[in-house]
Amino acid sequence: MIRRTIALSLPVAALAFAAAGALAQSQMPGHATTHASPKTDADMVTNAMSAAPRAVAETATIIAMNEKGEMRTLRQGTGNFTCMPDNPMSPGNDPMCLDKNGMEWAKAWMEHKEPPKGQIGLGYMLAGGSDASNDDPYATAPAAGHAWVDTGPHVMILNGMDALQGYPRSAENPRVPYVMWGSTPYAHIMMPVGEPINQTAEAPATPTKP
Repeated sequence: MIRRTIALSLPVAALAFAAAGALAQSQMPGHATTHASPKTDADMVTNAMSAAPRAVAETATIIAMNEKGEMRTLRQGTGNFTCMPDNPMSPGNDPMCLDKNGMEWAKAWMEHKEPPKGQIGLGYMLAGGSDASNDDPYATAPAAGHAWVDTGPHVMILNGMDALQGYPRSAENPRVPYVMWGSTPYAHIMMPVGEPINQTAEAPATPTKP
């Protein structure tokens, strides 16, 4: 297991920035931590591997961010995927694995650039995940009157702009496949593959009585 901080390639750095953004989102009001995150390197590797099927996770490179926001390689892999363990500040368990094309897509997203043409990316989040908006790729908190978009275990089909027809552009029912960020170059299909324990659709919040 590699324990030192490494010099990052651009694709890995992009995922690091994405994780930093998720950290900022999770510190917004109404998005409190509700789970215990892995703390040791061994636990983080196990947690990161839980994001994808075993055959994918076994050969994936595992990276993680330390308390200073620096990325470390916990395990160098031989496969096409890179996995990251749960963000300790988010409200749910949300490890993620992206293939090489997915990492390039994430790099373009974080740099506000067009994703590479003709490169379909795949991502696994088999423990689920939360997003501040189904419309704005750079939102750090839900818009007024909306809730976090909580999707249970799912697969992401990234950079497939020609394959989005017929799928809803709303996360009103995140139990079925839908398009996230549909009006942007980062539109992608969210494909649920299991039932979440707790689910919050992107819908107006119920007003509380005084």
